[in-house]
Amino acid sequence: MAPTPAPPAEPEDSPQAYVGLPARRAEQLAGERGWSSVRSLPPGAIITMEYRVGRLNFEVADGTVVRCWKG
Repeated sequence: MAPTPAPPAEPEDSPQAYVGLPARRAEQLAGERGWSSVRSLPPGAIITMEYRVGRLNFEVADGTVVRCWKG
């Protein structure tokens, strides 16, 4: 029987570190730190809630990250 594959590891990074940064800089920094996907959303956006390993979500208002979470 084949072994169960392990999901890729997420970077050891605090989402809170991105709050207050300009959105473009936050996206660039997330890529440098190893996040495979970044999703920038306007406040109140309707989104899917599935958890994706390696994805970082930004809520962006007026070009600044106001909230950030994994998945």
